[in-house]
Amino acid sequence: MPSAIEYVRAGNLRALAVTTATRSPVLPDIPTVAEFVPGYESSFWTGVGAPKNTPAEIVDKLNKEINAVLADPKSKTRLADLGGTPLVGSPADFGKLIAEEIEKWGKVIRAAGIKPE
Repeated sequence: MPSAIEYVRAGNLRALAVTTATRSPVLPDIPTVAEFVPGYESSFWTGVGAPKNTPAEIVDKLNKEINAVLADPKSKTRLADLGGTPLVGSPADFGKLIAEEIEKWGKVIRAAGIKPE
């Protein structure tokens, strides 16, 4: 949504639906795809990673600072204005999200019979 919301707000792009599980607070009149296709959910997320053998104290420091930025009222307001939702948490929380996404999209890939070229 961050790349399209300004076009929607300006009337240069007509949003048909959002792909998240719930309606967006910044575009509450736009339905979700799940309202037409029950169970549908697809959302964009981004995160920060570090090399596998990065010392735990460095990972913890990065996590603490990133969470602080995401909790900052100015950052939260800007992200919300762009239609984003900050997901603060621990490195373990992020690992769980990644594992859940791999499982979800792995099922889609297998069901569709998608193979690498």
